[in-house]
Amino acid sequence: MDGLALSLLGAAAAAFLAGIGSSIGVGLAGQASTGVIGEDPEKFGKVMLLTALPGTQGIYGFVIAFLVLLKLNILGGDIPTVTTAQGWHLFFACLPVAIAGMLSAVHQGKVCAAGVQMTAKRPEESGKALILGVFVEFYAVLGFLASFLVSSGVQVGS
Repeated sequence: MDGLALSLLGAAAAAFLAGIGSSIGVGLAGQASTGVIGEDPEKFGKVMLLTALPGTQGIYGFVIAFLVLLKLNILGGDIPTVTTAQGWHLFFACLPVAIAGMLSAVHQGKVCAAGVQMTAKRPEESGKALILGVFVEFYAVLGFLASFLVSSGVQVGS
């Protein structure tokens, strides 16, 4: 496998795995939210943020994938030469956001779903539920930063 293919595989993994995790996490929180809103539509505003929160990991994966595509000038058309070593470097640079994004989004969805249930019983505590969901977000942010920093160190075409 050549360097360009490895780089593109890494970018795809970042976008797909983090996106899959986000869709599962938002789905989990969304299921809990629809049950609560069905009983009390007034709580929509309180559960909406908890439902959306697991979606951020998909955004992180997409941003890293986009940055890799920019580095490879895929959108510009004049694609530089990418050595196999550079390809592996970019591939592995994408893994932190791919894996941390996928796993943290699923677990954040579970925390947010529990937070939605807590909000159903005690609406005044919805802020605490959101804070607990943000704790899981921290690890997705670390995966994003790791991927960003490592991929920034790769110079292709030289």
